[in-house]
Amino acid sequence: MSTDTVTDITIVGAGAAGLATAIFARRANSSRSVLLVDGARKLGAKILVSGGGRCNVTNRVVSERDFWGGRQSIIRRVLRAFTAADAVEFFRELDVPLREEADGKLFPETGRARDVLNALVRGADAAGVRVLTGCRVLDVDRSDDGFRVVTADGIVRSQSVVLATGGQSLSKSGSDGAGFEFAARLGHTIVPPTPALAPLVLDEAGSIHRDLSGVSHDVELAVWVDGRISTRLSGSLLWTHFGISGPVALNASRHWLRAALEGRPARLTANFCPGDTFEAQETWWMAATAARPKASVMGALSGRVPEAVAAAILRRVNVDPACQLAHLPRVERRALTGALVQWPLAVAGSRGYNYAEATAGGVALDEVDPSTLASRTCPGLYIVGEILDVDGRIGGFNFQWAWSTASVAGRAVGGIVAPRSKPSFWL
Repeated sequence: MSTDTVTDITIVGAGAAGLATAIFARRANSSRSVLLVDGARKLGAKILVSGGGRCNVTNRVVSERDFWGGRQSIIRRVLRAFTAADAVEFFRELDVPLREEADGKLFPETGRARDVLNALVRGADAAGVRVLTGCRVLDVDRSDDGFRVVTADGIVRSQSVVLATGGQSLSKSGSDGAGFEFAARLGHTIVPPTPALAPLVLDEAGSIHRDLSGVSHDVELAVWVDGRISTRLSGSLLWTHFGISGPVALNASRHWLRAALEGRPARLTANFCPGDTFEAQETWWMAATAARPKASVMGALSGRVPEAVAAAILRRVNVDPACQLAHLPRVERRALTGALVQWPLAVAGSRGYNYAEATAGGVALDEVDPSTLASRTCPGLYIVGEILDVDGRIGGFNFQWAWSTASVAGRAVGGIVAPRSKPSFWL
């Protein structure tokens, strides 16, 4: 790159949101030049590692209820402008058909994240996007005629800038939080970020996680903040040598970490019999005792939870596994019931951004126009993807947010405000 480059639109960050925004901007208006700048020499590191290397592109059903962070009404408006069905069609046009798997997750039929990345890169090239890799952006500031994007290789001058830098998750991929600094200097409020979709580390004292490492089963997690339950989440829990992971733990992580960041007392409990109350579990024990009075406590409990989990619980509450149900003292039964429906998980923290799949926090969502993703504080600036204060649950939702924001901002920065009806991909 020369020391002084001029372009109509500069997009900072060539991850999922940046690549898609570039494609939509050029398709919306091919007369406007688009320069995509990224500090990495090889693009798409985060795309390549997502979904275990298969890339969970989106989900069959996506709504604002699948996300946390900024106002739900804003999230809903952006998602409706470019839906999951639109994302399926977008990738079909890029020769990446998707297939549905468990829980509505949509993956490329080939099962290769590389195919998703290659399709986006080809799409950008076909649209006439200029891409600069290995070119780290150091600053973005306003100038008399637009913006100055300061890079390690020189200055880029442009009328419009799109920040698509991501958050801080998987920082080795290049998402180091620099975009938050750029946005703040351009007048935006940054909601303090924390890891999201991150495995949780448990205290060693009194915990059962090491004994159960590798065991997976369904639970209901309750996040307690300020002494009351603020969030309930259900799904698969994976016990690990350091604590807990699996979809339900990853989804819960942002809630516990957000409360901890705000200095609010937070704790986590697990219900090993999802949906059951203490009373319902007590009723179950009574019915099981009446039906099979000579059955062992271990035998009965193993029908409800994995055997290893049953053994660990019984050890912790000091109940003899061989005790027959008919001989189980009431006080021990009630202690066991309490443990099953409200097991304490002593969270010490998370494994951090290096293991987190998303970032909670970021640019305050009400500081962008939901119809264009244009900044309300800095004319000519657009903000897309994970840098915004929006994070989705596990299952393809964060990628859908990338595609939706890219479509809205790309069409707007290209000169076309997204209509309320289904967008047209090829203009």
